[in-house]
Amino acid sequence: MVQSQVKSALAEDIGSGDLTALLVPARQTAKAKVIVREHAVICGIDWFNECFKQVDANVKIDWLVTEGERVQPNQTLCNMTGLARSLLTSERCALNFLQTLSATATKSAKYVDAIAGTSAKILDTRKTIPNLRLAQKYAVTVGGGHNQRLALYDGILIKENHIAAAGSISKVMQQAFALNCDKSIQIEVENLQQLQEALEAGATSILLDNFSLDLLHEAVRMNNSAVKKAILEASGGITLNNVHEVAKTGVDRISIGAITKDINAIDLSMQIIPNT
Repeated sequence: MVQSQVKSALAEDIGSGDLTALLVPARQTAKAKVIVREHAVICGIDWFNECFKQVDANVKIDWLVTEGERVQPNQTLCNMTGLARSLLTSERCALNFLQTLSATATKSAKYVDAIAGTSAKILDTRKTIPNLRLAQKYAVTVGGGHNQRLALYDGILIKENHIAAAGSISKVMQQAFALNCDKSIQIEVENLQQLQEALEAGATSILLDNFSLDLLHEAVRMNNSAVKKAILEASGGITLNNVHEVAKTGVDRISIGAITKDINAIDLSMQIIPNT
């Protein structure tokens, strides 16, 4: 995955060649360092390294931090040596991967920290950057979160339109079980009546869409009283301001689209110093 994503990114950026790098003497060597300008959870070291490797395998990178480490503003992340042209050509793609995946890991960690002391887990969604889904889902785990289904082929999530097309919750659940696809089956409900129907239909994983705190408490109570309990997942309208209260209701999981789609790239700077 890393090699193919980096290859594609470099092809997009370099194309027929780095014209500006030609202004630097071909044999000029240089040193460089990457500095982070804000608090962050570092993620994407393999992608960063691969960018330089594919451009010039002779570039040496000495990391001063590890994957998943929490860093402080103005901290040096790594030192590098190599041909100046190679460092300059690889710089943007390498930083793009590192700043994006670190942003995902950092946002995930904020949500995970916010529910500390509860039994709930933070999950991602499919709301990811195109062509970076697996990378972002990896970054979520680096930040302490967990992965929902990877893609449409990786599980069944029954939503209101599926229910409407099938005729009822019980019917759509029967059809889902009949597939016998050996994948997770989750159904989304929008009110307590639908929750009761889903439980009676044998649902083992239920997504509670845009439930208020009071409704989440009642949903957990209903689930605990059911003959067979389901995994309850809260989703919709959940932010850092209220996620702890949501977790305290007793739900098992909380899915947050924002940890992959509403991210701000971590502020990184690569400083190059030519060797004299």
